[in-house]
Amino acid sequence: MANRFHLGFQLGICVLLLLSIHGHSFYLPGVAPQDFFKGDTLRVKVNKLASTKTQLPYSYYSIPYCRPSKIVDSAENLGEVLRGDRIENSPYEFQMLVPQMCNVVCRLVLDEKTAKEFKEKIDDEYRVNMILDNLPLVVPMSRLEKDSPIIYQHGYFVGRKVQYAGTKEEKYFINNHLTFTVKYHKDSQTDSARIVGFEVNAFSVKHQYDGDWTDKTRLTTCDAHAKRMVTSSDPPQEVENKKEIIFTYDVDFQESDIKWASRWDTYLLMADDQVHWFSIVNSLMIVLFLSGMVAMIMLRTLYRDISKYNQLETQEEAQEETGWKLVHGDVFRPPVNSDLLCVYVGTGVQFFGMILIAMIFAVLGFLSPSNRGGLMTALLLLWVLMGIFGGYASARLYKTFKGTEWKSITLKTAFMFPGIAFAIFFVLNALIWGEKSSGAVPFGTMFALVFLWFGISVPLVFVGSYIGFKKPAIEDPVKTNKIPRQIPEQPWYMSSAFSIFIGGILPFGAVFIELFFILTSIWLQQFYYIFGFLFIVFVILIVTCAEITIVLCYFQLCSEDYLWWWRSYLTSGSSALYLFLYTVFYFFTKLNITKPVSGFFYFGYMLIASYAFFVLTGTIGFYACFWFTRLIYSSVKID
Repeated sequence: MANRFHLGFQLGICVLLLLSIHGHSFYLPGVAPQDFFKGDTLRVKVNKLASTKTQLPYSYYSIPYCRPSKIVDSAENLGEVLRGDRIENSPYEFQMLVPQMCNVVCRLVLDEKTAKEFKEKIDDEYRVNMILDNLPLVVPMSRLEKDSPIIYQHGYFVGRKVQYAGTKEEKYFINNHLTFTVKYHKDSQTDSARIVGFEVNAFSVKHQYDGDWTDKTRLTTCDAHAKRMVTSSDPPQEVENKKEIIFTYDVDFQESDIKWASRWDTYLLMADDQVHWFSIVNSLMIVLFLSGMVAMIMLRTLYRDISKYNQLETQEEAQEETGWKLVHGDVFRPPVNSDLLCVYVGTGVQFFGMILIAMIFAVLGFLSPSNRGGLMTALLLLWVLMGIFGGYASARLYKTFKGTEWKSITLKTAFMFPGIAFAIFFVLNALIWGEKSSGAVPFGTMFALVFLWFGISVPLVFVGSYIGFKKPAIEDPVKTNKIPRQIPEQPWYMSSAFSIFIGGILPFGAVFIELFFILTSIWLQQFYYIFGFLFIVFVILIVTCAEITIVLCYFQLCSEDYLWWWRSYLTSGSSALYLFLYTVFYFFTKLNITKPVSGFFYFGYMLIASYAFFVLTGTIGFYACFWFTRLIYSSVKID
């Protein structure tokens, strides 16, 4: 009952947020708050080790960190598993509002193998991720500019590599002392507290002690009784064979004015919202320019053309006319490879439905960062469920082209895009398996993905196709001639290749600034939560794709070239080529990836993303042109 009330409360807040359109974010926390009283046990969980340098996540216990008596895996959702999250218990336990100083976690003597493992992770700049009360561990970092807000780095580095001046010798130091700060918001009426922040400062300390090591040994470098705290990494703890490492931690509790509902705001601080507004203004300029072009065509040229064509009295006058009306007998002739076009249009509709609904849920706050893996899970489930619309769209178009083998087109729609994406995914997964990374999808999850595809998506595509094919075919506004009209020779600027490449520039230009932030969130491990901005950009993308396709389609028809079906799809779809080229540019300018496997991993997933973008934008352009041609040819009198 409480959960239902909480969900209803969330929905109410969502509506208020959307009505007020708060410029900072449209964010809602996705989990119920937990109250703690003094002395309650706080259990820290460990997540994956992550690196922006390799992009290959590893489980926390893949290197010989201190372990609890029994390692227990937390239940992860589908999205978390695909992201490489492996959430497990840890030996770090706190008591609420009870500060602790210099707690010894464990002592470790390195051998060659363990020293090498630590050095490799330090070399690749791996960071340790932990979780407390569903909040990720962050390291507060000050900016160089005065009065700038503190920024937060996700997780602390395993260690650091130092090269001394004047020598080529490199030494590795491990961060073995953690100073945790748990921020809480106190309820004055009930004396309970809610956790609103989880921060750490990591130090490398060569701990000292007197005598032989026992469980009761007191350290001389860090002692709670003598109030001796660790405040710097001096002297640091080196990673070498036969070196002794003692892992320790402090815990401090700080009261905070931040309320539980706003606790993610500091994590999601957006210091560059001006850039996002610039992105939207830039995109709106493109839209206004294209809208002006479309308005000019529709209001001036088109209505003038239609009224002129309708006023022609003699056949001789009609024959003298040139322009788009001359190709009325060929404009709805089915294109070559019409089956493939139907498949791609159906897949595009499936993508459009998936992204639109996911975006609405994200704007309402249901896919917030607090719900780890929620966005990935939602996208997969929505893709599967949207299969019914994909099947319907492909079968409906197929029947318009006078096709009869609807089962064949259904199978192609159900298997073409998912099959190509799954093949790339399977190869990438095999490469990651070879690196023993936790990012490799386990067999059970792979089976679940195959079940979602074959067990749910394919049947839904068949249901949609069956419904679509049973509907009457869409009637063409004009009859198609039996003999195809010869297309006059076109100038170079009206050629297919030129107009297709030009057509993709503006849709890409409308989204490329936002694309930078999306790539940064994926590959540089930052949160992306500004779905309000993203939704606006998505609407702008739809309008841009539609308008550029309509403009170029009109010019094409005026040149008496009636082969618009595929060209309309490829005109806006070519923006995917620019997207992929941008991801190549981003790889070489923003990322520091050196391992070949990591490079394959990046380009493999960016290829899938670009292919999906091609299908989506191509379908938007196609339907815009489909509507446009039916509108103009149904408006003229054809003898």
